[in-house]
Amino acid sequence: MKYLWLSILLLAGGQYHLLPNNLTVTHNSEVVATINRTHFSNPLIDLPIIHSKKYDDFIESLRKKIDEPPVNATLDAHGNIVPEKVGYTLDREAFTHLFYTYFFNQGSSFVEAPMRRIFPTVDSELLSQIRVKRIGQYSTYFNTNNRERSHNLSLASKAINNHVIFPGETFSFNQVVGKRTKEKGYMRAPVIVKGEMSEDIGGGICQISSTLYNAVDRAGLTITERYSHSKRVAYVPPGRDATVSWYGPDFRFTNKYNQPILIRATIYGGTSSISIYSSEDIKVVPRRIPSASHEIPEEVLKHN
Repeated sequence: MKYLWLSILLLAGGQYHLLPNNLTVTHNSEVVATINRTHFSNPLIDLPIIHSKKYDDFIESLRKKIDEPPVNATLDAHGNIVPEKVGYTLDREAFTHLFYTYFFNQGSSFVEAPMRRIFPTVDSELLSQIRVKRIGQYSTYFNTNNRERSHNLSLASKAINNHVIFPGETFSFNQVVGKRTKEKGYMRAPVIVKGEMSEDIGGGICQISSTLYNAVDRAGLTITERYSHSKRVAYVPPGRDATVSWYGPDFRFTNKYNQPILIRATIYGGTSSISIYSSEDIKVVPRRIPSASHEIPEEVLKHN
């Protein structure tokens, strides 16, 4: 058999239907795949040799079904710690041993997919240590009557909230927030394109990247990539903006300190506020940054 044959077996009356000569793979006692040794044989070689590409494709397909990524500890809206969750991934070495036993023998086989634990990078203990000292903060203001733009600001703010940057690590706004799409809930709102006002999915989120830029700059972090808009924006002082685009500019900074830092981003009313936290042991070299005006300029009432 030359082509991939993967099918999910149905449970009937609590009994697994084992097809002749197949390997049935289960996870948490549920059937997730069945395979046949003939698919993994190399038709050009008259020896029991496994076709590595087909086996790798199968492993990737199986992992997509059963892997559970870890979840970092976070802070809720009230500042309480939400505990981390351990993740699980297919133990490839252990599974390969089971697969070889099936492949080089006759008949059917039935195995529970072996898993190994993946621990989150941020646990409750670490989070409790780095939420103590605020080392940078910045707020900008917007018109809540612009529903689409406000919605985009809220989504981008949630995406960066609770993100932890370890010593020497570089934060990328585009990488953390991801592509702004309708499927993720982003809406069409005004954006600046080559100095002109236009509309696009995710319009307005540059206010979040700009607020973040000023917060981390106040905290004395190292700015590694930052671009201004092609047209003056009114929600930050001149030269204090950070434009971002999925296929264009990014905003990036590096944690130069010897302690992890935590981003806390909130939207309340017409205020976008971002604070940078770390442990009591951090030695900060802050910078003086001009604050944003509390008044919403006329152009922000409708645009950007």
